[in-house]
Formats: sequence, structure tokens, C-alpha cells
Amino acid sequence: MSIPANITREDLIKGAEKILKEGIPPNAHSSTYDVFYKNELLPPKLVVSYANIFRNGHELDREKFEGGLNTECFKLLEINGFNVFNKDNVYPTLLRFLEQAKVGDLKTSHYPKKIKGLDCKISFGQGNQARIPWISLLKYPNTTSNGIYPVYLYYKELSKLILAYGISETNIPSESWDIQHPQTILEYFNENNLGKPDRYGASYVYKVYSVEKLPSAGIIDSDLNELIKLYLNINIYEKVELIASPEFKMNDFKDKLNKSGLILNPILVTRFIASLITKPFVILSGLSGSGKTKLAQAFAQWICQDNSQYCIVPVGADWTNREPLLGYPNALKPDDYIKPDNGALDVIIQANKHPELPYFLILDEMNLSHVERYFADFLSVMESKGEISLFAEGTINNGVPAKLALPSNLFIIGTVNIDETTYMFSPKVLDRANAIEFRVTKDEIENFFASQKDVDMNKLKTQGASMAQSFLKMAEKREFEEQDLTATHKTLVNFFEQLKKTGAEFGYRSASEIIRLINQLTIIDGGLSADEKLDIAIMQKLLPKLHGSRRKLCPVLITLGGFCLDKVKIENIEKDVFSKEDFDFKTDGVVYPISLEKITRMYKGAIENGFASYAEA
Repeated sequence: MSIPANITREDLIKGAEKILKEGIPPNAHSSTYDVFYKNELLPPKLVVSYANIFRNGHELDREKFEGGLNTECFKLLEINGFNVFNKDNVYPTLLRFLEQAKVGDLKTSHYPKKIKGLDCKISFGQGNQARIPWISLLKYPNTTSNGIYPVYLYYKELSKLILAYGISETNIPSESWDIQHPQTILEYFNENNLGKPDRYGASYVYKVYSVEKLPSAGIIDSDLNELIKLYLNINIYEKVELIASPEFKMNDFKDKLNKSGLILNPILVTRFIASLITKPFVILSGLSGSGKTKLAQAFAQWICQDNSQYCIVPVGADWTNREPLLGYPNALKPDDYIKPDNGALDVIIQANKHPELPYFLILDEMNLSHVERYFADFLSVMESKGEISLFAEGTINNGVPAKLALPSNLFIIGTVNIDETTYMFSPKVLDRANAIEFRVTKDEIENFFASQKDVDMNKLKTQGASMAQSFLKMAEKREFEEQDLTATHKTLVNFFEQLKKTGAEFGYRSASEIIRLINQLTIIDGGLSADEKLDIAIMQKLLPKLHGSRRKLCPVLITLGGFCLDKVKIENIEKDVFSKEDFDFKTDGVVYPISLEKITRMYKGAIENGFASYAEA
């Protein structure tokens, strides 16, 4: 379809204004290029499509005309004075940055998270406006407070923008720039009689621009490309290996969790972290509002150095296939791939690109739809260690790989509520996860009312990022110190025999993961006894398999409950445990209190309703 020749500059301006007023529709974002208009980045095809409304009375179908270099669409914009930039070009970001620095607005969420493959950090100050706003471009493990990086420094009083070989001020970096005849910013100021720079005098000058007369977009972008090339040639990783990554400390996370105002049972936190490093698929189930999503989000914020490392995706009740998570090829444009707006695919792609960092995909209310329908590819690849095929090799080239692996540094966390709007999990799903149940006790709700305070998640951000490598090494650990697990093996065999009676016996994979979970619990919490560790494993890996009718389930629950007791101290489980409303599961004689409490609830559910399952008890 040809674009009408009668569209004018005025029409294009009206189209752009319409976008500014109404926002960009969900399916209209551009993939590669943007129009820079009034300090905003707009999709070129949408501007042209809307312009036709004001000239010819209807919106153009964007699927029926092309965008891109040398297309009719881009030529129309350019001859009418609109600047079209590749999304990777730094120039429009710089213009927005310089404009915002004039007005005192400190927000940065609308800026790109990455530029030219590097993490982009922007600051106009925290709380108060900074005298020297900056844009830094970072490659792991460098951070603005500890490392080296290309940086734009805006000395507003002098109307000068300096592109510099940046050096952190907070900590002395272990790396150094490999440059000849360097000139520090302090030396540049002295040489040009500019006084003393307020900050960053130790960084080295690469280029200096007058803000009142910036060079062209091409020159600005070319200068940055050259500096980035130098930056990437520095073998940062060899030097990082010489520096010991701080050991992962779970108690540090628990401490920061308390300071943030989040009140969670410490043993739940221990189970959660141990489960993550046992197998990177964890299901958090139980009472709505008990902290499932908050715990997942809190840990991701604490261990990650950047928000782009985690993504919270609300699962939709209408999800019937994998497209909401993995996207799909564009049927009308065979060389294009439509990524989901929720960011799930981006997180997986980035996890593959950066194996040295942890990434988290948090699926909120995971069972609002049938998990097996939209998550089947993930379940299969978790065990096969293969790849998910997205499209035929060589048919699409827009940054999405044809095949996608689920790397070991990607952790998937699903939260689950059980009510009339949700679906049950199949054994196939539960068998591949560690399931952790969240409940709130009377004592916990009383403590909440007694010490209630505002939750401030910002207190967690990046606080544990230095421990990320240690955390990943723990998750990759396959060899452990030998323990005497004879008693554990015997108990597991007893459970196997009883679970088999309901068709819920476990296989080699579950048995292996139980032993691995016990080993990981030993590493992160040396204070746990052998019985406490086995209790957690039974609760998370064995009991989730149980479901069935009263007739089928109750005899098995009675036997399993008996395994949780010291028979010398408690003889009759039905009379002394199941029938007592106020039974204390922490009393002497209970070997596996967490599991016994769950078995009791399941037993009562089966008696009262004629049916019981792990999720509903």
C-alpha cells in the first residue's frame, strides 16, 4: 500500500501530538527506529498512520506499509523535518538528558536500560538536584560506584558536556583505562582556566562538547562508538577473577528484609533460598497476601545489580499457549518476531547473554490458567537441557534467537493462590519444582499488629549484588561433603512405599533432588538438624504429590503421619493428633512438625469433604 502523497508536515505534527496525548498503543511500539519529537521518542509508522487521520479521515493500516531506511514512510518524515534515529543511537537520549537537566526533574525510568549493549545508568541527583548530572554505560562487573566506564558528565554552569573515561569515586576500581597521554578532567579545567570541577576530576577526558552547539548526531554517536570499542577491549573478566567475590550470606538478606519492613517467617526464607540453589524452579503457594510475591521480588532486588535482571509477569486467565511468555513470528511480516510486552522473553535472552549474573522470571498467580498449556516448553527443556525453538533458523533477524535455552542462571518462581478461579497443578509440574507453602499463624499475625511498619523495598535494591557470583556458584554446585544419610534413606523408602499406594510414588529425579536439597540446606544453614532438613524435603518434594478421595487417601495419611512421630511418645495419631484442634506440632515426640501439620490438614480435609490435595489443604 502506498502512503497518500497529500500528507503534510502539519498532519505529521498532529499525528505526533495525538501520540503524546493518548500514549502508544500496546501493539504499536517500534522495534528498531524512533522519531524524536518534543523530547520524546515515537514510533515512526504510528506517526504517519495517525497523520492520515487528519488529512484523509482514517488511520492507515501499519501492517500494509513498510518502515525502515529508504522506505516511503521514513522519507516522508525526513523531508518534513522529522529526525528518525536508530534505537541504539545515543543522540536522542542525550538531547532528552540535557533538556531534563534544565528543569530539575530527577526521574529516569523513561530512559533506555541499555545503549549499545551496555547497561545505561542516568542520574540527575537523589533527593536533591545534582550539580553534575551523568549518563554511564557499564559492562559487568563494573558499577558507577566501583569500576570504570564510558560516561557523559554535564557541567551545567559551563554549558559543557564531557564524554569521559569514567572512574568511580566511591571505591577505587581494580581496573584501569589503557590509554596514552591521558588528561584528567581536573587538568583540563586548569589548562582552560575553568576553576576546579565540582566532581569527577580524576576521570579522563575523551571529548568535550559545547551544549549550545552540539555536533551532528552522526559525530556524537561515532565518538561514543570509539570509546566503547576501547572499553570492551579491556579484559575486565580476567582481572575480576583475581578479586574474591564476597561469600553469599543468607543472614544479610534476612537482615535487609527486616529493615525494609517485610515480615516473613525466617524458616520460609531459608527454604526459599535453599530451593532456588537446588533447582531454579520454585512454586510459592498458599494464603493470598502472605508475602509470596513480595519475597520473590525482595530477593531479586537484593541480589540483582539492575532492574533488568528480573521481571514480574502477571499470568492471564486467557493464556492458552506459550505466546504470552515467548512471543511469536509475525504472520504478515515473515522477517519480524513479536516479543511479549511483559518482558519475559527479554529476561531469558539477557540471561543467556550474561551467564555471570542471576536473572529471575516471577510468574504471579501462575495457575490462573492451565500451567501445562502455556508452560509446556519450559517444563520439557528443564529436564532435557535442550532449547526451545522459536522460529526456523535464518528466517528472522531482529535480535531474537531462533532457539532459546533456559540457562542455569535463570530462576523461575511461580506464585499460586488456590480458589474457585484457579486451576490445579499436574504431577508433571509439581515434580519439577520445589513447592513452598505460605501460611500465617496466630503468633505471626499478632507480631504483625505489634510491629507493623511501612514497607520500603528500596532498602533492598542491589544490597546483595556483590554476592551474586557466590550465589550462582552455590546453585551450580554438584559435589558435596559426604554425610551419613542412612536414616534419611530409610525414611524416604518408607514414604515411597506409602505414596505408591495412591499412585504418587517418586522417581529417581525426585530422590536425587531431595538429597540435593538436604545438602544445600546444610550449606546455607549449618544450624539445622538432620530431622529439620528432611522435614523440609518431605514437605516440598513428597507431600505435593498427594491427592485423592477419602477412602484412598486417609489410610496413607495415617501411615505417613506415623512416620513423623516418635512412636514411644505419641502412640495413636488419629486420637492424639488428628482429632485434637489445639495440638502443638512443636511438642516433644514430633519428629517432622512441618510435614505432620500439613498431613493433619489434609486428613481433616479428606474427612470433611471426601477429597483432599496438597494445594487445597
